[in-house]
Amino acid sequence: MTLNLLKPINVNKSILEKLHTLNLHTYWDLLLHIPIRYEDLTSIYLMANASVGTQVLVEGEILSTEVLHKRTKQLQVKITDHTQIITLIFFHFYPNYASQYPVGKKIRAYGEIKLDYYGQKTITHPKIQTVRDNQELPNTFSPIYSVVQGLSQLQITKVIDEALDMLNIIEMVEILPGNLISNYYNFKQSIFTLHKLTPKQFANKLHLDALSRLKLDEIIAQQLIMYNIYQYKHDNSAISIKQKGKYTESLLQQLPFKLTKAQLRVLKEIYADLAKPTQMNRLLQGDVGSGKTIVATLAMLVAVENNYQACIIAPTEILAQQHYFKTKQLLECLGIEVICLSGSLTPKEKKIAYAKIADYELSGGKVGQIIIGTHAVFQASVVFKSLALVIIDEQHRFGVKQRLSLQEKGNNPHQLMMSATPIPRSLAMSYYADLDLSIINELPPGRTPIKTILVNNTRRYEVISFIESAIAQKRQIYWVCPLIEESEKLNLENVLKVYTELQAKFPNLGIGLIHGKLKSVEKSGIMHSFSAGELSILVATTVIEVGVDVPNASVMVIEHSERMGLSALHQLRGRIGRGVASSDCILLYQNPLSDVAKKRLKAIQNNTDGFKIAHEDLLIRGPGELLGNRQSGVPLLKFANLELDLHLIPIAQGIAKKLSSSNPDLAQTHTKLWFHNQEFFLKA
Repeated sequence: MTLNLLKPINVNKSILEKLHTLNLHTYWDLLLHIPIRYEDLTSIYLMANASVGTQVLVEGEILSTEVLHKRTKQLQVKITDHTQIITLIFFHFYPNYASQYPVGKKIRAYGEIKLDYYGQKTITHPKIQTVRDNQELPNTFSPIYSVVQGLSQLQITKVIDEALDMLNIIEMVEILPGNLISNYYNFKQSIFTLHKLTPKQFANKLHLDALSRLKLDEIIAQQLIMYNIYQYKHDNSAISIKQKGKYTESLLQQLPFKLTKAQLRVLKEIYADLAKPTQMNRLLQGDVGSGKTIVATLAMLVAVENNYQACIIAPTEILAQQHYFKTKQLLECLGIEVICLSGSLTPKEKKIAYAKIADYELSGGKVGQIIIGTHAVFQASVVFKSLALVIIDEQHRFGVKQRLSLQEKGNNPHQLMMSATPIPRSLAMSYYADLDLSIINELPPGRTPIKTILVNNTRRYEVISFIESAIAQKRQIYWVCPLIEESEKLNLENVLKVYTELQAKFPNLGIGLIHGKLKSVEKSGIMHSFSAGELSILVATTVIEVGVDVPNASVMVIEHSERMGLSALHQLRGRIGRGVASSDCILLYQNPLSDVAKKRLKAIQNNTDGFKIAHEDLLIRGPGELLGNRQSGVPLLKFANLELDLHLIPIAQGIAKKLSSSNPDLAQTHTKLWFHNQEFFLKA
């Protein structure tokens, strides 16, 4: 019976199109389209008691009606209830409008009480009702709904009332079993409370209880989706690969540093997953510079020890090549050769790479065991002989479909997703509940602290002077220009302008330039020159945001930092502080600053902990953007606020688990009701 609420809305085509614009397709959608605010037309205020700044309903007789020609033409209607006089002011009106307000007529007016220049009470553009004999006041607040142009409050209220009538007819008290939600407000009553709120319910704050119930049901539905995905993924059979120590122990012995306790803990979790005959689906989180790369390398070596292949996929060619050079250097002593697969390879190079990946025995078992690449790995022409582990770096930059396609590259290869963008606990619990979570929450010893300085662009000359002294100390500098709007031309002009400016200031220095128009080979060459110390300054777009590792680079200048998100600023700052020299991150900004920009810059200046920054970012941006272009494949929440309602997540998780095992049909119904109109991937 409940699913009858998923019937398409039956109204004329014109209204239906407007409703569809609001993503309202079914009567259930209408029930969940709760008011954005209410108007209290349930009681009439005496004009003498109507306080300035409050929204009130007053009733009185018209004393006078007059059209005044001041700076703008206005219609003034004075009314009284014999306790005081209030002037109703209309700026936008038709010529015959004044005739609707004859002296002596009794009307009701609703709006905000203000004072005019003379201290007299006024209401500008009030809502007007003509008072008829024995006309009763409503006993519920008047709901105000979100609408689009061409759809009136009267029209949307009418179709929502039809949905409420349908809900009333359905013989159910609860959607979920009473024993699971006994401590919460009744669902059916919650809907009626939010649409038909009475003054008494408002006074007792029952609308907050009702809203809390909707939030809980919504999170339960989302958790049911995540639970199903988790079960699906973790029921997939996979190759059991156990650490043998042949390569892993050898590498650990030859490292010039010791792994942190956090890295060792995370490795233990990963090794345990790899040893199981079911597919690993783990998210590895770690702040910038926490040492995720060595953990990923050791995980891949477990596959190699068992004569299987491992692959690491990065979102950009620069990052892929960084992984390639670092991994190759690390494993050179073990005799393991690494293949780099990217879009910039020549047809001949691709052909050789494809052959080695498909049958690595062609090279005596040494080539093709570890493959590092970009999106090129997803192509159908790339066939692996025995892929056992896939590592996806900066996983939020890849769409769900791309991640799913990896299933076809092997026999359900184990998957390790890595993210240098720390995710707040509330997001991880909610949107990554389908993954097991490992966190490296400790930085390796020896990382130099980074000083973050905010500098107004009017003091740019001071930054140039600072750069000059830094270069004298043999320090290298990144100078980053953010993307401007969506124009490649403007982005290129901006970065070229800065490059030309610095060349003029430092004519005898090596200055490199990286931007989106350069070919991959050119970008790699410039990065290599900078890494080798041949260039003192690297001017770049945000292409160097992730993965670039040049220990001698200890100064980061970011142009127009006010245009950038917190995550990007934190990632860019993480490119320095990797050597022995003290490091400085200079954020140039341009006034005037928006409130959001002020919050971002203050947060980045006061925090170096990525998780604290991610928390601030969530508060500023919300979960949609933080998850990366909404590519998570999991529906975002409409009612629940993951920071304010964090306490509801474990409750919802417990209910979802019980419901899924005890009543799977009802669990499916609940999920379908809440997320019927959103496309997501149950096999994400």
